[in-house]
Amino acid sequence: MAFGAQELRVLRRALALALHPTPASAEDVQDCHRLAASVDEAAREGARLRAFLLADLARYRAALPGTAAGYLVLLEEVLGSGYRPHPDDLAALRALRGNPTAAALLDRCGVLAEQDVRARLAPRVPPSRTRLTALPGGLASGEPAAKPQPQPQPHPPVKNPRPDRPIPTPGEVFPPKRKPAPPPANPPQQLAAG
Repeated sequence: MAFGAQELRVLRRALALALHPTPASAEDVQDCHRLAASVDEAAREGARLRAFLLADLARYRAALPGTAAGYLVLLEEVLGSGYRPHPDDLAALRALRGNPTAAALLDRCGVLAEQDVRARLAPRVPPSRTRLTALPGGLASGEPAAKPQPQPQPHPPVKNPRPDRPIPTPGEVFPPKRKPAPPPANPPQQLAAG
């Protein structure tokens, strides 16, 4: 929302009155009421425009793929106004992902959808699970770490043959399988009963 020069003067006077309470003149009060009415009308107009854009977006989405260009332009416009993509939008963008604009919007909408899911699930995560993020250097909060429970090891502990390389290779962790023994060269002869 943009204010004109006169509206900014009224806003500045209103803020000055709020910070330094002094009796306001009748003209100042009247100007503040007019400014409040203008702001309310602009907010109502913004809500009407948003409702129109969302209805238009739904119409374009229903008529896909024939309206792909218009749908992508509208979706980008409503995303800029704070719209959060619906599953129908994600499905439509997946169907149009051959279009570079649709592919870029799919990436953007995927990030927004993931943020929404995380925000909805955040209150459901128990407090004990909120500190399970990996941080370089250990715990950030300075709390002592709990002792890990010993787990059964299927393989004997691996000795690192190269101390200059802290991460062992898969060959060092998993011992090679033994090859089956070759069959004997002279198989025993069986005698026929009879």
